[in-house]
Amino acid sequence: MATDARFRFWHPVVVRFRDIDVGGHAHHSEALMYFEEARWAYWGAVVRPEAPTEVNYVLAEARVRWHRRVLWPQTVRVGVRASGIGRKHFELTYLVLGEDGEKLISGSTLQVMYDYASGRSVRLDETIRARLLDFDGPLEGEADQGD
Repeated sequence: MATDARFRFWHPVVVRFRDIDVGGHAHHSEALMYFEEARWAYWGAVVRPEAPTEVNYVLAEARVRWHRRVLWPQTVRVGVRASGIGRKHFELTYLVLGEDGEKLISGSTLQVMYDYASGRSVRLDETIRARLLDFDGPLEGEADQGD
């Protein structure tokens, strides 16, 4: 099965029949759902929050690039890795592979650390920074996931 060595974390996501649009492939919005499912699994496995529902960031930006049609039925594999860390944010990069190993979708999301009680962005906790770096570091950033 094809893979990409830049990604240590992989999460399976089932392409559901309801994902398919009139074109016979997954609707373009489903890419973000595949990213979200994998991001949640990555967060739990790598950051290991104290509470399973602890999410102290907001999604600030998302980039998606489609390389091939996502068809049903299949289970895709979504690779997730930290590709950038700032004072108040971190970037995750995604790679979605089909069952045949073909690159289907790639992209990234930018998460900003957020205090919901005060309604403001906050500094990235050093424990989170360390866990991201320990798992995926050193981070060099990835200017273009679309190759």
